[in-house]
Amino acid sequence: MDIFVCIKRVPDTSEAEVSVDESGKEVDSSRFSFDINEADNYAVEEALLLKERLGGTVQVVCVDCGDVETIIRMALAKGADGAIQVNDGRVNVKDPLVIARVLAAVIGQHQFDLVLTGCMAGDDGYMTVGAALAEELTLPCATMVKNVEPQGGRLSVCRELEGGLLEEVDIALPAVLTIQTGINEPRYASIRGVRQAQKKEIKVLKIEDLEIAEEEAAGGRSSVEMQELYVPEVASRAELIEGEPAQKAEVLAGKLVKGGLL
Repeated sequence: MDIFVCIKRVPDTSEAEVSVDESGKEVDSSRFSFDINEADNYAVEEALLLKERLGGTVQVVCVDCGDVETIIRMALAKGADGAIQVNDGRVNVKDPLVIARVLAAVIGQHQFDLVLTGCMAGDDGYMTVGAALAEELTLPCATMVKNVEPQGGRLSVCRELEGGLLEEVDIALPAVLTIQTGINEPRYASIRGVRQAQKKEIKVLKIEDLEIAEEEAAGGRSSVEMQELYVPEVASRAELIEGEPAQKAEVLAGKLVKGGLL
């Protein structure tokens, strides 16, 4: 099975102070460290597990003109066979539909059986690229996938729905799946794998290398424009009620009555 996995570089904001830069349209990322998007990491692992079971190849694709070599090399070190980076500052990376269009232009140049993406981007919270990519490639799609079972030329997949419900779906290949976190346990790269990854090629492409018009990749058809980014003002604050339990209950009841909630 020949698989493409789409990955994204996102900032690690778990221990960083997030602020808006001088332009008012970007987050100040000068002190951020970057890593592979969490859900994409699970997608890479799922592709490698399918490759180990069924044979074939795993190719990684990334649309980013930043320093993404580290996350690409790590995917290669874990067992991916090759990688493609679209490194072109003209691509409107803020529009998930543009990203899907560019990814489709890359992947559509090759023979493949399956395309995997993460279910959600950790930086902007979008869950759009995978489904939009399937539309661009005119392929069936299953989102929020928690389990994948190959069955000949088809897949039996388990999707996570709202409220913790699960759905079993039978889907024909080729197809696009967006992978939910927790589907597997991503592996660590071995020292040998890291060394071998340094010898693997990362093919770098520009818009001109794709069968796509520049205006489509640069956002000429984009309806997404960043106008302003800001930290919302605090409209209210929590109030701590002090005293004995009976006193606190009386004060709370009074506030609920005054607020029209009782």
